[in-house]
Amino acid sequence: MTDPIVTGRRLIRYAQGAFSEADDVVVTEHPVTLLLNGEEFATLVCTPEYVEDLAIGFLASEGAIATYGDLKEIGYDAQTGYVYADTHRPTAFAAEMHSKRYVASCCGKSRQGFYFWSDARTAKRIDTREAMLAPEDCIRLMGELQRAAETFRSTGGVHNAALCDRGGIRLMRSDIGRHNALDKLYGHVLRVSDGILPGRIVAFSGRISSEILLKVAKLGGEIVLSKSAPTALALDLAEDLGITAVGFIRGASFNVYTHPERISFPGTR
Repeated sequence: MTDPIVTGRRLIRYAQGAFSEADDVVVTEHPVTLLLNGEEFATLVCTPEYVEDLAIGFLASEGAIATYGDLKEIGYDAQTGYVYADTHRPTAFAAEMHSKRYVASCCGKSRQGFYFWSDARTAKRIDTREAMLAPEDCIRLMGELQRAAETFRSTGGVHNAALCDRGGIRLMRSDIGRHNALDKLYGHVLRVSDGILPGRIVAFSGRISSEILLKVAKLGGEIVLSKSAPTALALDLAEDLGITAVGFIRGASFNVYTHPERISFPGTR
C-alpha cells in the first residue's frame, strides 16, 4: 500500500567533497479547504492523514463549535481536498470574527495577550493539578515522543505532538504544521471521548510559541513539554493561564519557566 504521508525522491547528495545520486524519502503536504455550512471557512496545508480530526480540532480551536455534538455532519473528499462540515446552529460569528484581530486583557489582568477573538473566547485559565511530574518523568516523556516519531526520523519534515499522562504517551499525531498536529489531537479527543483528555500533559517537538501555548490551553493541558525554546509572549500567557511550561528538555536537563508547582523537585511532596 502506498503511504500518503511520504513519497520517494531522487536527489544529488554532496558529502565528503563528492557528489552522488541517491534516493530519499520526503513528507507530503496537501491543501485542504474547509467548508462550514456551505461557506469557505479556511484552507489548511497539512499532511493528509486524520484530516477530519484536524478539521474538528480547528473548528473547536477557532470557536466555531464547542463540542463534537455541535456538528450535524462532517466528511472529507480526498479527491477534491474539501472537508464538508455542517453544524446544528448558525455560525455567522465564526465567518466574520475568527481571523480578526482582537486584543483583550488576559484573564482579567492588564497584560494584553490575546490577539484573536476566537482565542479570547475559547482559551480558559487552568487551575487544576491533575498532572504532576517528577524531573525524570519530563525527560522520559520527551524521549518517548522522539522514539515514536517515525515519520520525522525518515523525513525530518514533520512536527510531533502527544497527549500524555505520567505513565506515557496516550495519543500522538504528526503534521508538517505544528498547529495542525495539536488540532489533530484536539479533534480526536472531541470526536472519540467528548473532550475528556487521556492525559493533561502535552509533549511537543517544536518551540513553545504563543499560538502553541493557546492550543494547549484550549485542549485543557496543564503541562507542556518541549525540547525547544519558548517565546516571551508564550510564557506570559502560560503564567496567566495557569500552565506549566517546560522547555529545552535535552539529555538530563530542562528549564521550568512557569508554574513549577506541578514539577515535584527533589525534597518536595
